Amino acid sequence: MTIQTVLQTVVKAADDKKALNIVALDMRDVSGVMDTLVVMEAMNARQIDAIVDNITEAIKKNGGDIHGVEGVGADGWVLIDLIDVVINVMTHDARLTYSLEKLWHDAPDIDVDAWLSA
Repeated sequence: MTIQTVLQTVVKAADDKKALNIVALDMRDVSGVMDTLVVMEAMNARQIDAIVDNITEAIKKNGGDIHGVEGVGADGWVLIDLIDVVINVMTHDARLTYSLEKLWHDAPDIDVDAWLSA
């Protein structure tokens, strides 16, 4: 799977479970660890778990590999590591606390709107 295909799969799977405020950042010039960072919100722990399950199932279905999943919905933050793409599914409070977009403010946004349902 190309990074573009992975990103599209992730965004669509997250959107299917009503993830909020999905942001993708191009990390190639600012991080030696990943190419793309995705951050999104869920309303509660159950929704975090549903989003994570849907993303991991969609990636596997399309032939991708899950390198690891860290955290549980009850903690308010789950990270999915796809090696080149790292996905963070967080509650609103966790997102405000850790401010990943501010931390990586110099990374350009990737437009994901075309993959979101209307």
